[in-house]
Amino acid sequence: MAIGKLWRSVIDPFRRSIRNRLILTMILLSVIPTLAVTVLAAENNRRTIEAEVIDTNLSNMKWTGVYLGDQFAQLNNLIYTMLISPSMNAYLMPVDDAQEPLDFAAQRTILDTLTSLFYTAGNHVIGVEMYLKGRSSLITVNASQSDIDTVSEIPPIYANLFEENKDFSIDNSSEDEGRFRLIRSINRFENQEKLGGIALTVQWGIFDQTLDLLGRGEDQAVLIADSDGRILYNPSGVEASDEVTAVIAKQTEGPGYVQTTHSYVFTNTIDPVGLKLVTIIPAGVIDHSARSTARYGLIIGIISAAVSLFIAFAIAWKTARPIVTLARSMQGLNLIREQEKTLVKRVDEIGLLENRLQQMAARIREHIKVEYSINLERKTAELKALQAQINPHFLQNTLQLIGSMVFSKQPAESYEVIRSLSDMFRYVIREPGDLAMLKAEIGHLNNYMLIQEKRYTSRLRYTLDVEEAAMRSLLPKLTLQPIVENAFMHGLETKKGSWELSVTAAVVMDDVVIQIRDNGAGMPPKRLTDLRERLSSYRGQVWTHGERIGLNNVASRLKMHFGDEYGIKVDSEAGIGTVVTVRIPHGIGGEEA
Repeated sequence: MAIGKLWRSVIDPFRRSIRNRLILTMILLSVIPTLAVTVLAAENNRRTIEAEVIDTNLSNMKWTGVYLGDQFAQLNNLIYTMLISPSMNAYLMPVDDAQEPLDFAAQRTILDTLTSLFYTAGNHVIGVEMYLKGRSSLITVNASQSDIDTVSEIPPIYANLFEENKDFSIDNSSEDEGRFRLIRSINRFENQEKLGGIALTVQWGIFDQTLDLLGRGEDQAVLIADSDGRILYNPSGVEASDEVTAVIAKQTEGPGYVQTTHSYVFTNTIDPVGLKLVTIIPAGVIDHSARSTARYGLIIGIISAAVSLFIAFAIAWKTARPIVTLARSMQGLNLIREQEKTLVKRVDEIGLLENRLQQMAARIREHIKVEYSINLERKTAELKALQAQINPHFLQNTLQLIGSMVFSKQPAESYEVIRSLSDMFRYVIREPGDLAMLKAEIGHLNNYMLIQEKRYTSRLRYTLDVEEAAMRSLLPKLTLQPIVENAFMHGLETKKGSWELSVTAAVVMDDVVIQIRDNGAGMPPKRLTDLRERLSSYRGQVWTHGERIGLNNVASRLKMHFGDEYGIKVDSEAGIGTVVTVRIPHGIGGEEA
């Protein structure tokens, strides 16, 4: 109650005063374009920034991925120098008891080689490790130790490498999140049997300078992840959401990006290790500039509204007063009852409008009378057509059929005929609009044909083939059933033997073509020519002749609704049968009638 009263208090000043509406209109005309331009400018600015951010980051991701790949390749090369060294080949050869002095020398040599590799690798390589499965030995070299140990079990990082039959892997399971191990297997040349592995312990910081090429903003995150989407290195400390993690896991090889709910996720594959370089940029970075543009536009809009308000008041006082006078004159105008014409003494534009208004009202009253009479006659004719569409003879025969079936058939069969007849009446009476969907027309026709099939069980064969794409096309209501009824009366009932009737509908170009074909008596050439002439010239009438709707009525309604290019075409041959083709537009479907 309170809300309704408040609403009326807001609306009433504008309903009762043209001056207030003029003021409101002036304000809207100035403010709405300003706001629209502001919104469009902000959106255009956001799209421009978005495109620039995307292009820049895709390019940066591409080159940064190349540089990271080179760094990983350098680490791989360190391992390769160890794999191809002569000391490695000597250490891998089997020895017996007589060669123990030589084996000790080989161990010493391999340890020296690993130590040399460690000290030449750079500050970011903080350890080198080699495991040989055949010797069960683990050689560890770092800043605090240089040892050869015998182990009873395969270390986990090498066991995973052997089990998954990989040539290399990256292990990030260390307690120190700032380091990882690059592991490569030692394979026998002849059969690629895995003899052991070499691991470099590397600080992730080795890549920081390269990752800085991507530019790390306050909320921007740069990550390195494995092929499954697990984060291996996150120098920014910004936590990745589950949605972002899922996007990283799905991304394929090469540079690309995905826009999520709150961010833009850029990815690229790091060759040759198969890791993923990831950059996460919050959507707010792009939206910030758009909000600034919108803020300035809002200020301009407020100023424009204030100026418009002042101008509106000035214009309203000068222009509204004569319009109010005209409005009062119109309040007493009645377009239904006859009124005496009052002369207006004003000689300006408002007086001219009032005089013209009186003249127009008189003409409108006359036009209403004429139009009302025409519409009344047309509606009466349409109602007659609808009410007379079910042939009384057909109704009488159907009722006789039902009566005989009650005593000779199962109740279900009798009910089926009663239901079909009921549906036919319901279709005729319910919502008598001008147009119906083809689907509804087919349903009405099927009810009619079910009754006919029960009447002529042993003689009639009925087939229906309608494309689903044509079902929602519109056609005048009660189009198909009158055509089929005409086929029975003039074609089939006069023919001996079996009767065949088929209905097909298909989409042809931009039209729907419906064909009703029977094997009835057909028509001689002269009668066919006369019928075609009547169908081509007969238009403009929507009422029936006698007790049913004929082909002339159907053809006329098709042309009235869709134009001369649509309608009915009849082909017939005496003793062979008749084909009636109905052409209607396709693709103008609506609600089912």
